[in-house]
Amino acid sequence: MVNNRNILVQNIQISVSTVNNDDFISLTDMVSGFEGGSSLIESWLRNKDTVEFLGVWERINNSNFNSLEFEGIRNQAGSNRFTMSAKRWIDSVNAIGIVAKAGRYGGTYAHKDIAFEFGAWLSPEFKLYLIKEFQRLKEQEAQRDSIEWQVKRELSKINYRIHTDAIQQHLIQTVPQNKQGIVYASEADMLNTIVFGKTAKNWKQDNPNLKDGNQRDYATALDNLLMANLESYNSILITQGLDMSSRFKALTDTANQFRQSMQKSTAMGRLEDQSKPLLSEHKTKKK
Repeated sequence: MVNNRNILVQNIQISVSTVNNDDFISLTDMVSGFEGGSSLIESWLRNKDTVEFLGVWERINNSNFNSLEFEGIRNQAGSNRFTMSAKRWIDSVNAIGIVAKAGRYGGTYAHKDIAFEFGAWLSPEFKLYLIKEFQRLKEQEAQRDSIEWQVKRELSKINYRIHTDAIQQHLIQTVPQNKQGIVYASEADMLNTIVFGKTAKNWKQDNPNLKDGNQRDYATALDNLLMANLESYNSILITQGLDMSSRFKALTDTANQFRQSMQKSTAMGRLEDQSKPLLSEHKTKKK
């Protein structure tokens, strides 16, 4: 459970955590402002309607849901003797919609779908404020992430300028003006081949429906960041006087090393997630 954030709902501070790339809301925090406290969670869980709802949610979202065990629980639900805890629910049916955690951010957390349902059981008014504050949180995160992504794109453009300046100052001084474009294109083709596995021309041929834009516009955040790093490195190698063959080998080795390191980075994973909606929107506009 990572990336804890907080929202304030009717003067109750509620933790929101990321579990397997989904938002989970603390039920323990939600009941802290209600009489009965944590016992309300078990009272809700023993409700027959709750069991039915949780079963449907797990069937939709959980391929490892223990349906056979669930049927036994559903048959018992509603009786005076029936009790249910978060731990028993999780262990019995392999539930993923509710998690129990110890430690600093401990307590019972539930997927936002389930947390909203629990909020309605606590109080319809509370549920509405919970949804409102959660939406506010997501809007703030989307705005922040969009800014961060745009900054990354601008930095990439700066690196591109550094790269072209190096070419201009060290590779085309003696090249006729009508041939200089070939040098720029050759350097770009080399980098595109290393990062994307194909030249810009080949990419266009493989994607005839994408009339506008280039590989970078449709690339992952990892590929774009890798390209920016290689442009900077290539500009240094050009300045040092290495020929294209030597630079290709050095850049390929560096790209492989960088890609492996980036794939292990949690920050890179977050950037990839942040960029997906923006890239999707970009693709839609280009069509």
